[in-house]
Amino acid sequence: MNRTINPQEFKSIVGSKDVTVLDVRRKEDYAADNSVIPGSTWFDPANIDNWCTTLPTEKEVVLYCVRGGGVSNSVVDTLQAKGLKARFIEGGIAAWKDAGGTVKPK
Repeated sequence: MNRTINPQEFKSIVGSKDVTVLDVRRKEDYAADNSVIPGSTWFDPANIDNWCTTLPTEKEVVLYCVRGGGVSNSVVDTLQAKGLKARFIEGGIAAWKDAGGTVKPK
């Protein structure tokens, strides 16, 4: 499985019952932006060991941070090492918004 998905590809699967969407922005980045991708759940990446085992292993996990950089890469590495089908949105929520992706207030 690729470790990334571009915003256009993500548009075709967002909202699917077979996909779990995670917001893994750092706590301060999450607090600074009032918007989220609909259906996503925020998890603090600093506490990944506390929540990674609660994710459904039968679903694909797509996650995002602010720009799809270090945070997303680190979380994907951890989730894939645990056997999850995980990838992140290229460019993060910023690229999602730029591509016309839907966001909603928290």
